Order: sequence, then C-alpha cells, then structure tokens
Amino acid sequence: MTSLSRRAFATAATAAAAALLAGCGGHQAGNAATVRPRSASPSARPAAKTAKAAKTVQALERSVPVRLQIPAIGVDTPVMQLGLAADGTVEVPPITAHDRAGWYRNSPTPGQTGPSVILAHVTVGRYGDGVFRDLARLRQGDRITARLEDGAVPEFTVTAVRTVAKSDFPTDAVYGDVDRPELRLITCGGPRKGSGYLDNVIVFAALTSTSS
Repeated sequence: MTSLSRRAFATAATAAAAALLAGCGGHQAGNAATVRPRSASPSARPAAKTAKAAKTVQALERSVPVRLQIPAIGVDTPVMQLGLAADGTVEVPPITAHDRAGWYRNSPTPGQTGPSVILAHVTVGRYGDGVFRDLARLRQGDRITARLEDGAVPEFTVTAVRTVAKSDFPTDAVYGDVDRPELRLITCGGPRKGSGYLDNVIVFAALTSTSS
C-alpha cells in the first residue's frame, strides 16, 4: 500500500476495531465498547523460522479474495466483501444458514504487503455453528490458503493464535503496519454472556508461498 493508503486504512481500522465481530452470534456491531490501541505483544510476533521464510516470498498485486481454505479445521468457504456500516463500525457477514467469511475491503488483499483482515462468525444464531467455529484450535505452523479473483493462490502459515477480551482488543497488533504480507482471521470466543461472547479469537499468519 502507499503511505496514504496505509494512513486511511489505519484511521478506518481504529474507528472500527471496537466493533469487529461484535456481531458473532447475532449482535449488532455498534454495541461494542471503545478500544484503545496498543502495541503487539510478543505472543503475536511470528516465529523466526516462519518470518525468515515469509521474507523470501514476493508480495502480490491487489486482487479480491473469493475463497478461504483452512484444512486443519475443515474450513472451505466463499469470501464476501465487507465495508463500514453507517455508524462507522465494521460490517459483519449476515446471519444466514449458508454462513461465509468476509474480507474487510479497507485492508490489503491477501498477499499484498500489510495485514489482510478476514472475519467470520463462530455461531450463527438458530442456524448453529459458524464458519470459524473451530478457529481457536489452529496452532503455529498450520496452513491457510486464499484464492484470489485473478487466479493467484497465496498460502499463509499461522504464526500465533490469541484469545483476547473484546474490551482489550489489540488494535495495533491486528491493524498495525507491517513490511510483508500477513493475514488476520478474527471471530468471537471465550465465555458466553447472554447470546454473545466476551472475547475475540485472533489468528496471525504470514505469507509463505504463492501459486496460480
């Protein structure tokens, strides 16, 4: 991204991060609390071996993701585009029987330099489990594949998995500027409160290969 694009993304991300996936299980995004940005914690940083490998992979041109596959947890889902709602919060995928993931279109596309953000529900109300129901089961080294509109297939390797309180969402770690292609997968998790969840599950991954 250009420096202007990065600033625009960071501004939108800061305004929207508090609402990210507050809609897990059916809540409206605007109900979340404000989040104060903070720096990435050591647990969010990639392992040295994966980081070294990621630096050898050339970043891709911008192309919209159309599918996401995570073999370790049986995910194979279409990807829709998500923007900002009228109140300035991040949209979430609709609560439907045919749940799917959503890419936040103000973030880089998978394979571009920077953090590409994809989110999905852990539950979808009366329809049961969501696409990211098992996201917390991912471990360092697991593979994630995105399929892009232009035919490119970037593959990412999980570097960290974190469960954090929604009231302490790590905005900088998720949206902060990075000098290589990375991926963020986000859903709800932790203990339930009413029909919602108190935490977010965040998967951090780095680009390790591309094919077409």
